[in-house]
Amino acid sequence: MKKSLNLVLLLGTVGMLMAACGNKAASNVESSAKGTEQSTESVAATEKSSEKETEKAEASEKKVVEGAVNNTVDLSKYEKGKKVRLWIPVPHSNEYQTVEDVKYDAGNAKAEMNTDDWGNQMLYVEWDENAEPADRVVKLDLQVKREEIISPELKEDEKAELPEDVKKYLEPSKNLPLNDQVKNKAAEVTEGKTTDLEKARAIYDWVIANMNRDESVKGCGEGDVCALLDTTMTGKCTDINSMFVALCRASGIPAREHFGIRINAEDITKNQHCWAEFYLKGTGWVSADPADVLKAVLKNNWTKDQTETKEKQEYYFGNCDAERMILSDGRDLSLNPAQDGEALNDFGYPYAEVDGVKLDNYTPDQFVYTYSFMKKA
Repeated sequence: MKKSLNLVLLLGTVGMLMAACGNKAASNVESSAKGTEQSTESVAATEKSSEKETEKAEASEKKVVEGAVNNTVDLSKYEKGKKVRLWIPVPHSNEYQTVEDVKYDAGNAKAEMNTDDWGNQMLYVEWDENAEPADRVVKLDLQVKREEIISPELKEDEKAELPEDVKKYLEPSKNLPLNDQVKNKAAEVTEGKTTDLEKARAIYDWVIANMNRDESVKGCGEGDVCALLDTTMTGKCTDINSMFVALCRASGIPAREHFGIRINAEDITKNQHCWAEFYLKGTGWVSADPADVLKAVLKNNWTKDQTETKEKQEYYFGNCDAERMILSDGRDLSLNPAQDGEALNDFGYPYAEVDGVKLDNYTPDQFVYTYSFMKKA
C-alpha cells in the first residue's frame, strides 16, 4: 500500500514536471512566433520608412522654379475701322506644372476663356471696327510653379494596352506625315532594335548624331520632317524634336511635343521652346529633348563626342529641367472660336488676325507682344 502510494506520488510529480515543461515550450514557441511577427512588422516599417525617405530625398533633389508670368499684347498700331481678333495660349495645371491666379484685362473688348479639341486653353479677345486703336491692349497675368522631371525607372510592358487618349499621338500631321520616306528612315534607324525603349533611344541618339541647330531659322522652326530629310537636317527645337516624334510614331511609339516658353529670365518674350515625350507602355510618358542637347553643342562650341555633350545627352533622355512652362500641345490646330486662316502648325505664340489676315507671330516687335517672368525668391 505504501509502495503504491509512493508510485502514485511519483507519477503525479512527473506529470506536473512534464506539464510545466510543456507550458514552457508552448510559451517559448508563442514568444518566438510573436518575436518573428514583430520582426516582420519591424522590417516592413523600416522598408516603408526607407521608401518615404527615398521619395523625400528625390523630391528635395528636384529643382523647382516658381514665379509670376505677364503677357502683354498691344495691337494699337492697326488703324481704326478694322476687325481685330486675338488668341493667347494660356497655360493650365497638369502633372508637370501648377498654374494659379490667372487674370486678364482686356478693357471693354469682348473677351472669353476657351478650350480647343486638344484641351489647350486660350484667351480670345475681339475688337470690332468701331474700337479705338489705343484700346487694343490686353494683359494676362498668372502664377506658375514648375518642377524638374527626374527620369523614372523605365519599365516596359509589351502586353499593356495603350490608353485611348494616347492613341492620337500615333497619328500623322501635315508636317509629320507617316509616308514611305519617314517610315523607311524609321526602319533604318531602329534596325536590330526589338523593344519600344530600344527604338526610342536609337531614334534619340540618331537625331543628335545627324542633326544640328541653325540659329538663322525663324522662330522655333516649322518642324517639316520631309523637308528636313531632303535638305540640311538643321533647324531649331521644333525641327529637331519633330524629327524625333515623327520617327517614333513611324515605329509604332506614341510621341508628342509640348510647346511652351522658358521661364529663365525677366524678359522671356523670345524664349519659346518645344520639347518631346514618348509613351512607354508600363511607364507612361517619358521626356526627351534632343534639341536642347544640340543647342548646348552649338552655344558651347562642343563636339558631339565630348564628355559634356554625352552628359547632356543622358540627362535629356528621361529628365527635363524646371525652367520651362507648357503653353499648348498638338499640331494642325483649329482655335476656339475658329480662326479665319489655315490650321495652326502649333500654338506656342499669341495668334492674331486683322480683317481675317494672319499677323506674323514670329515678330513680337511688329505684332506687338511681350512676355516677362518674375522669379519667386
